[in-house]
Amino acid sequence: MKIILIITLLLAGCGKVPMLPILQPYKIEIQQGNYVTQDMVAKLKPGMTRSQVRFALGTPLIVDPFRTDRWDYVYMLHRQGNLVEQRQVTVVFKGDLLDRIEGDVVAGAAAPAGAKAAAPAIKPEPAQEKK
Repeated sequence: MKIILIITLLLAGCGKVPMLPILQPYKIEIQQGNYVTQDMVAKLKPGMTRSQVRFALGTPLIVDPFRTDRWDYVYMLHRQGNLVEQRQVTVVFKGDLLDRIEGDVVAGAAAPAGAKAAAPAIKPEPAQEKK
């Protein structure tokens, strides 16, 4: 009995202890960044102010100090140590007004019946000149 106890204690210090397939270390779910849905992007319209965009999408994850006309929203979801989902949305401003949206956004949940699917990117309409 003592020999089994000694062998068990010696093997406990080794990194290559044989593991049963049922016993696996627990890996937590890790969410990083801004979760942006297609519904949130659908609320954006060209010409919106920076504060309106921030209200609709939240605070951007990345604001480049050298390119202040661009906000980046990045989202990653890791489960059991594997990347499950990754999204990237870039909001581009011209001055203080929304110019366009780039990136990929997949709706997080099924849209309700009768709802229209929004386009993943918004392109501004040509400006009309005043006479």
